[in-house]
Amino acid sequence: MKDLESMDALEPRAMLAIAEAALDEVEGLFTQQVGADPVVMKPRGDFATETDLEIERRLRQLLTQYSGLPVYGEEFGGKVPEEHTAWVIDPIDGTTNYSNGFPLCAMLLTLMHEGEPVVGITSMPLLRRRITAAKGSGTFVNGRRVNIDAEAGRPVSIAFGSVIASTDGTLPRKWRQLLLSKVGERYPTIRITGSVGVDLGSTAMGAFGGTVTFSPHVWDNAAGVLQISEAGGVVTDLAGNPWRHDSVGVLAGTRDVHATLRSIIDQLGRPETFRS
Repeated sequence: MKDLESMDALEPRAMLAIAEAALDEVEGLFTQQVGADPVVMKPRGDFATETDLEIERRLRQLLTQYSGLPVYGEEFGGKVPEEHTAWVIDPIDGTTNYSNGFPLCAMLLTLMHEGEPVVGITSMPLLRRRITAAKGSGTFVNGRRVNIDAEAGRPVSIAFGSVIASTDGTLPRKWRQLLLSKVGERYPTIRITGSVGVDLGSTAMGAFGGTVTFSPHVWDNAAGVLQISEAGGVVTDLAGNPWRHDSVGVLAGTRDVHATLRSIIDQLGRPETFRS
């Protein structure tokens, strides 16, 4: 990433304050409308509620007003933040959980600069937790700085993304299912939360020793990628390459856990060999 100090208008901690102020304005809406019904159906059984739409509309308005920067969101799109600076919004991550009243869901807000996250927030109002990170300034949970280093004697849990996928996709279902089995053999305490943002944010704050996610969407991944990195963890794509805004999936965790997960993936063989 190019030197942020040369951009007077883009100081990560100041932009984090703007992002938090915007989220403060919509958290009440998030909590009040838990259990909202689907109103927009998407491919592969995904959906959005009216609350998703309301939150994204409101955040777009606030972020534009506060910062003057463009916005890219899950529900209303925008220009992919590859070579410019833009906010990235996932108004409700874990929408099925949210619609069913299950508290593992979050609002994800990231500031991307030239394809890299420089501010990342995971707001989980139903759990009363907010995870924040600004480039070069560490990761915090409700204002308390956290590090990802595993504590001696604590069981290592691994957050795992969906194992349901098209059999001829980039990461075929058979490959994902075998990976789940092999990771489970090494780490029996696997957790599947139904929210990529919760998985990554919880890894950053040390609740999970690592996470394997398969989402190709920058709005799912970017905030957690920054949070884990700023908390001292290791973050790559599933092949072990540096994470990019267009990466398919994230592999992250403590240094030891990440290395173990990478070894398991290497032993599986290339995903494309599993296509039917």
